[in-house]
Amino acid sequence: MGRYHGPVCRLCRREGMKLYLKGEKCYTDKCPVAKDTTPPGMHAPSRRKPSDFAIRLREKQRLRRFYGVYETQFKHYFEMASHATGVTGTRLLQILESRLDNVVYRLGLASSRKAARQLVAHGHITVNGRRVTVPAFLVKPGQSVGVDQRSRALPHFASLAGQAPGRGTPGWLEYQPDGLTGRVLTLPARDDIDVPVHEQLIVEYYSR
Repeated sequence: MGRYHGPVCRLCRREGMKLYLKGEKCYTDKCPVAKDTTPPGMHAPSRRKPSDFAIRLREKQRLRRFYGVYETQFKHYFEMASHATGVTGTRLLQILESRLDNVVYRLGLASSRKAARQLVAHGHITVNGRRVTVPAFLVKPGQSVGVDQRSRALPHFASLAGQAPGRGTPGWLEYQPDGLTGRVLTLPARDDIDVPVHEQLIVEYYSR
């Protein structure tokens, strides 16, 4: 199945929370989810208590949609996390946070992860000075991420030059507004990841 191209606010309503898929609009009062959190569709929400499987499936879908990854990709990331040292749920979140499109978004170079994916795919982003066009590229601690020299004159990047990110920069990243470059200092701790999910439920989903 291809990437979802329908109304993204519908996904937020389905999960009953903001997934921040529309950039700056999600941080304003114009966000439709702030006014209506009922699930989409013509039928009223079920009054039945969801099963344990449904709860864990919903949590997995929520995290997958939050980062905008395919089902196969998400399962691959979980397998990577399960074979790595440390807590599986935390390692899964760290892997998702290490994706290049997410790092670009966290640095404030894009208003949403979807916009960040487009910037990467169109060749505007570099890692250690080399252009990378794969949004799923996993950035390692110590590597630098920046805007390609040939793209800095574009209006989008010209407006960002010298400006600190409006949402702030996470502690595990370092950002230099004048150079439109950032660096991954370390893997983020769980407290540094502001994703409202219970990752243990996802571990239980794949361990069933």
